[in-house]
Amino acid sequence: MPPLIAFAGALGGIAVIRWAYRTAKRINQELDDARRSILAEANRRTEIPTLRQDPVTGAYRPG
Repeated sequence: MPPLIAFAGALGGIAVIRWAYRTAKRINQELDDARRSILAEANRRTEIPTLRQDPVTGAYRPG
């Protein structure tokens, strides 16, 4: 009976380690995706042209 308990404990330990590894991998992937989206948003902000006042009409236009 003791070898069976040790074998079951070893299998359970392997299952827990495998689950923890997959969870950590998934969480890191989600964090990397979030970092990439933040950087992409920052790049889009730099692409937005600034507004300048047209001296003739006084209206603000991109340029």
